[in-house]
Amino acid sequence: MRGHDRESTSGVPFPGRPLPREQWTRTRVPLGAKGARFDWVAAFGREAPRVLDLGCGNGRYLVASALVRRDLDHLGVELVPPAVKLGSLRAGQRGLTNCRLAWGDASEFVLERCPTASVAEVHLYHPQPYYEADKVVRRQLTPAILAAIHRVLVPGGLFVFQTDNPAYAAYARAVVPSLFAWTERADPWPDAPAGRTLREITARKLGLAIVRAEACRLDLAPDEVARRVATLPEPVFDANRPAFREGGARRKRSRRGGRRRGGGPGGPPRDAGRRAGPPKGP
Repeated sequence: MRGHDRESTSGVPFPGRPLPREQWTRTRVPLGAKGARFDWVAAFGREAPRVLDLGCGNGRYLVASALVRRDLDHLGVELVPPAVKLGSLRAGQRGLTNCRLAWGDASEFVLERCPTASVAEVHLYHPQPYYEADKVVRRQLTPAILAAIHRVLVPGGLFVFQTDNPAYAAYARAVVPSLFAWTERADPWPDAPAGRTLREITARKLGLAIVRAEACRLDLAPDEVARRVATLPEPVFDANRPAFREGGARRKRSRRGGRRRGGGPGGPPRDAGRRAGPPKGP
């Protein structure tokens, strides 16, 4: 699997160490019926502060945080089945009982399934910028999703955002402060000096600037949130990849004649498993 290759060649060991097999845990969890609220207590078997990673990839940040913050329950939602399989395996091999991974659409989860005021932290790392015009609607940070993140966070909750795409960073800087107190970090995260995610590690090797921000939830009434969100622009910005500004027909012909191109400065395509079924296995 490509995910295995990218991870093994990153040069940064995955957090933690595998335990003897008899100490492994089951870390995969279903999201439940579409539209039904996710049951955090049923998933983790306890009441605890919660961390939600939207599009967790192979779980590098999720596992690292769960290892050192055992008093918090960590849930990652990811749409690419191989990433879910790999992340849940690694979390299970480390015997984590406070970490779960679920296959599904992270945007749909935060919009429709996650209960109000149920999460202490929401993390969104390197969302796919989607350069092609017909895929702009898939961008993950929209006014509606920003409002949903505000809704699911507890008072004073934290929204963590990170990207290496300058246009995405500019958009986040413009819209997030409407609902959150936005603070950027100039230096790498102290808990992961080499990078919290595989994309961050790769971007730094490429010499790309990383925008890291911690945004504290503002105490706003629902009607005020709705009023502010109604004034925010949709993420229809130009993601700054010139090759994708040319005719769509030319791009389609090029892809039919050769290998699919990667995601460039914003990361590899994250919708590779959009139509795939849930990962198989334990």
